Amino acid sequence: MIFNKDIAKKTAEVLLQVNAIKLSPKAPFTWASGWKSPIYCDNRIILSFPPIRNYVRETMAKHIERQYGKPDVIAGVATGAIGIGMLVAEYLGLPFIYVRPDAKGHGRKNQIEGFIESGQNVVVVEDLISTGKSSLNAVKALRDAGINVKGMVAIFTYGFEISKANFEKENVTLHTLGNYESLLEQALQTKYITKKELDTLTEWNTNPSEWNAI
Repeated sequence: MIFNKDIAKKTAEVLLQVNAIKLSPKAPFTWASGWKSPIYCDNRIILSFPPIRNYVRETMAKHIERQYGKPDVIAGVATGAIGIGMLVAEYLGLPFIYVRPDAKGHGRKNQIEGFIESGQNVVVVEDLISTGKSSLNAVKALRDAGINVKGMVAIFTYGFEISKANFEKENVTLHTLGNYESLLEQALQTKYITKKELDTLTEWNTNPSEWNAI
């Protein structure tokens, strides 16, 4: 769920402003999964814009404290959330770690990089939630190491039903700065998209794996 509507509106505004999110109903993107999509999101772009990355860092950090209290450690999900996760940890004055998709095949063969002890409390920072699979993979690695995951915060979520079901199944609380619904409202209000394009974007979100561009 979003922290609140005002933050979701502001987040949509800044992500569109720097093209971290692009909406292209007439010329869809192809995701790595093979899905055709009228939206593409790359939140790493915000790291190149100090005012926007500071907004995300401070807003996320303040809501982590409000929602979860101050954890022992902040964890970022590699690779997209390493940058923003580290900024959030710095703002809160907390240690930072990050979690790889898999353990390294050489050296110390770590999946969790950085220092954390079994029994410590962690809040996980993610940049983007689609199905939730990679995000929850990081949670599993932390839990397997005996770490208490208090919850996860992310910059943006597509709001897919499958992701909601996956987070509920794994009993992980998720809060996000922005979401798809607020993004479409902002895009329509600023005439980034037309009403017809809004219909297309809404249709895609209900069944993204089967959607075909017209």
